Order: sequence, then C-alpha cells, then structure tokens
Amino acid sequence: MGVVKSSDSIPEQEFIRLVQQYQTALLRMCYVYLHDTALAEDAVQETFLKVYKAAAMFRKDCSEKTWLMQIAVNTCRDMRRTAWFRHVDRRVMPELLRESSLQVEEDNLDLTLAIANLPYKLKEVIMLRYYQAMPVTDIAAALGLSPSSVSGRLSRAKDKLRTVLERGYFNE
Repeated sequence: MGVVKSSDSIPEQEFIRLVQQYQTALLRMCYVYLHDTALAEDAVQETFLKVYKAAAMFRKDCSEKTWLMQIAVNTCRDMRRTAWFRHVDRRVMPELLRESSLQVEEDNLDLTLAIANLPYKLKEVIMLRYYQAMPVTDIAAALGLSPSSVSGRLSRAKDKLRTVLERGYFNE
C-alpha cells in the first residue's frame, strides 16, 4: 500500500473491506457533487485517506456508511470552495456520465437531468436518500443537520422535481 502506518490508523484488512464495500457508492455521490469524474475519484481517494488516518476517531454512534458519506460530502464541499473550482464550467452532460459511476436509463433521463440541476443542498439529500438508500436520521448525521431539516429539504427537492417534470422542461 505504501502508506506509513500510525498507531491511530485502521488495520489493513479492515481498510480494504471498507474500500471494496463503499468505493462505488462514494464515487457516485462525489460525482454528483463535483460533476467531474477525475475530481470525484480524487475526492474518494481523499476520503479514504482521511478514513485511514482517523479510524480511531470513529465513535460508532452512526453506521460506517453514514460516517464515510459524511467525510465524502465534507471533502466535496471543501473541493467546491476552492477558487479553481468556482471558475470552471461543471454543467452535467448525461452522455458524459461514466457507466460505472451513475447509470442513466433512457426513461429516467429527464429525472436525472432534473436532479442534476437542483441546488446542492437539495441534490445532496436526494442523492443520499434515493441513490444511497440512507434513512433520514443517517442523512442528518452525515450532513450535520437535524432530521426535520433533512425532511424539509427532501420535501422541497421533490416539489421542485415535480414542477420541472410536470412542465416537461426537458421534453421540448
């Protein structure tokens, strides 16, 4: 692996299991956040590096998936805050989505585009709830919000999606 082990780092077998089990889910979430395959891969790698270094800090008061998603979301947020990221065009083009990252069926293209165009605060709760199948309480823990805030964001996101899809915005 080539990484120097510290006393706080995670055992190698446990780390490999986490990578194998959650890498694809994290990549999907990071891609939706960053709209760039290479940046999403970097964010996932950075997430696992943070996990490797801080495994001893995992208090097990939430699931490991929630903990990993929280680290990944914060990593993506940090990447989005950089000056470089703010000046690059990151519009999602469905034909450029990697098949392994996020599969888009033809029937769901309108929905996928509508979700991609949601504000980030609404998009992240939709992605965690419906693409990662996380319960509201775990989403709240991952994003540092109350469950009622998550429920409110989910409701607003669904309302926006319903409005866009009923108008046929993408079916011109």
